[in-house]
Amino acid sequence: MMTHLLNAGLMTLGLALVSLAVGMVLAVLLCGAEMSRWRLLRLPASALTTVLRGLPEILVVFFIYFGSTHLLFLLTGEYIEFSPFWCGVTALSLLFAAYAAQTLRGALNAVSRGQRQAAQALGLPPLHTFVHIVLPQTWRHALPGLSNQWLVLLKDTALVSLIGVHDLMHQAKSAAASTYQPFTWYALAALIYLAITLVSQQGLKRLQARVTRYD
Repeated sequence: MMTHLLNAGLMTLGLALVSLAVGMVLAVLLCGAEMSRWRLLRLPASALTTVLRGLPEILVVFFIYFGSTHLLFLLTGEYIEFSPFWCGVTALSLLFAAYAAQTLRGALNAVSRGQRQAAQALGLPPLHTFVHIVLPQTWRHALPGLSNQWLVLLKDTALVSLIGVHDLMHQAKSAAASTYQPFTWYALAALIYLAITLVSQQGLKRLQARVTRYD
């Protein structure tokens, strides 16, 4: 039983890492769209982030899981059930992206416009200015916020147990039901969550120290 719980812990970690990777890509796209001068890009991106930030996380998970199946049924007339794992990844990625996009936008705005103007005055190309001057500073400003959102994402993975993903919470619930020892198994699940969080925090502290080593 303990082996199953540890395997479920690995499943939770994998779910969180995949959602983080997909969510970061979406966050960059949303941030770029929201800062675009074209309303056709800016308005849909703002509407999507507003909706995602305004809904409870569990509703987003249910909408993605049940809504995707229902929508496909309306379009094709066939009932096709999507993978709970990938529906969970989609929901968690969208939620992470909605908040991370605002963090990235704030970090980009925190970089002084004067630095871009100075680089332009020196004749540096815009792409070179962005990659070598703006991006490193943006990363330094954004890292604390993104670190916090990673920890929130890690805890939100527990929500996908409600759509059938065999994650840590799902396994703890199954073990508690079969052994009639709910406190023991939920306490073990809590310890695994805390262990992942502590390891994450140590890694993030080292990363933070690295990016601010010249401050």
